[in-house]
Amino acid sequence: MTSTADILAYIPSPPQGVWTIGPVPLRAYALFIIAGIVVAAVWGDRRWVARGGEKGTVLDVAIWAVPFGLIGGRLYHVLTDWSTYFGEGGHPADALKIWQGGLGIWGAVLLGGVGAWIGCRQKGVPLPALGDAVAPAILLAQAIGRIGNYFNQELYGRETTVPWGLEIFERVDSAGRLDQLAGTSTGVVEKVVHPTFLYELVWNLLIVVLLVWVDRRYRIGHGRLFALYVAGYCAGRFFVELLRDDYATHIAGIRINVFTSVIVFIGAVIYFLAAKKGREDPAELQPKHPREAPAVAGSRAGGSTEAGGSATETGSDTAESGGTDAGKTDN
Repeated sequence: MTSTADILAYIPSPPQGVWTIGPVPLRAYALFIIAGIVVAAVWGDRRWVARGGEKGTVLDVAIWAVPFGLIGGRLYHVLTDWSTYFGEGGHPADALKIWQGGLGIWGAVLLGGVGAWIGCRQKGVPLPALGDAVAPAILLAQAIGRIGNYFNQELYGRETTVPWGLEIFERVDSAGRLDQLAGTSTGVVEKVVHPTFLYELVWNLLIVVLLVWVDRRYRIGHGRLFALYVAGYCAGRFFVELLRDDYATHIAGIRINVFTSVIVFIGAVIYFLAAKKGREDPAELQPKHPREAPAVAGSRAGGSTEAGGSATETGSDTAESGGTDAGKTDN
C-alpha cells in the first residue's frame, strides 16, 4: 500500500557539495559565501553613493570588515559548539576548517562591526550611516550564503511529512566511507526534514524588501535601518531555531541561539527607538582625510603674513581651499 509520504514531491538535496578539479576541491559552501560578500560590497557601495557618500568607501571598509566578520562568525560557532571540537572524540584542528561550514551570524556581525569601525575611522566616515547603507546588502548576502547550507546538507530541521520536506541523502567518499560533507550521494534517503535553511533564506529576502521600502519611505538614518535589519533577522531566526533538532549547545534545555536571538532582538529594538531620528546630511558622509587638516592649517598660517587680514577673509580663503581639496578627492 502506498503511503502519503511515498507520493509527496519532496525537495531533493544536491548529490554532492564538493567537486575536485585536479588537486583543488571546489566547495559550494565557500563559493556562495564569496558570492554573497561580492554582492553585499557592490550593492552596499551603490547605496552609499546614493545617500551622498563617496564611491569606493564600502569596498575600502570591507577590506577590514570581511576578515573580521569571518573570524567572528567562526569564533561564535566554535564557542557555542565547543564540545564538537574539544570534547570527547572531538578534533581541535577542525575548529580552523571554516570551509566545512559553521559561521555564527551574530559573531560575524559583532566582530565584522569592529572591522568596519576601524575602516570607517581610517576613511573618516560615520559608522552608523554606513551600516544603514549596507544593511539590506548584508542580509541579501546571508540569503545567498544559505544556499551553501543546502549543498552541505546542514541547517535543517526536524523530520516531517510536509510536501516541501527536504530529502537528506546518505553520502560516501571514494572508499565507501560515510562522508556527509564531501562525499557523493548514494541515492539512499536517510530522512525527510524541514528545510529550515530555505525558511531562513525566504525570510531574509522578505526583510531585504522591507528594509529597502522603509528606507525609501521614511528616509531613516543614524544606524536605525541597521538596527531594523538586526531585529528583523533575529525575529525570523528565533522561529527557525524552534524547528531544528540537530546537535547544539543548550541552556536550561533551550538552544543557545534562541537566547541569542531574543537578547540581540531586544538590543536592536532599544537602539532603533533611542537613536536620533532623520537621516545624515550628505556632507557628513564625505571622507575626512587626515591629510586635509595640515593643508587648511598651512593656508591659515600663510594668511597671517598679510597685514590686517580679517577673520571673514580668512574663513573665505579656508572655505575655498576646502572646496578645491574636495574636488580633488572626487576625481
